[in-house]
Amino acid sequence: MSDKSTAENMLDAAKAKVNEGADRLREAGHNAAHAVTGDAHHKAEALEDRAKAEVHNREANAEYNEGKREAKDGDGH
Repeated sequence: MSDKSTAENMLDAAKAKVNEGADRLREAGHNAAHAVTGDAHHKAEALEDRAKAEVHNREANAEYNEGKREAKDGDGH
């Protein structure tokens, strides 16, 4: 468990979701570049960005769930 407040957990969840969205946009850009150029480097970059997006998604879910637990617990930590 963390020592963060509900608001801090929810803010961290929101930040992780923004990062996930940015990763997915980069993935789409690399996929488009790969489709146009056929350069395997772009495909590799897309796969890397997809993996980063999945990590950020898991972080967001964990922070959100911790925030919900904190809100129910109500002890401030």
